[in-house]
Amino acid sequence: MIDDERIRDRAELLPEELAAGSDDPEAQAEAVLQDSDDREDYRESAPDLRIEHRTADEAAS
Repeated sequence: MIDDERIRDRAELLPEELAAGSDDPEAQAEAVLQDSDDREDYRESAPDLRIEHRTADEAAS
């Protein structure tokens, strides 16, 4: 379960999210946070799976 305070903090939409609109910012925030938590949990449960994290500048090089 995601902490209500985290949801409220994330429910303040980013500019690109505001431009796209949202019928339910809190539900959107909960989904984003759940996805983030799931990805973090998966990374820890599969340390042999290497996920490369690069910036756009690094990828262009």
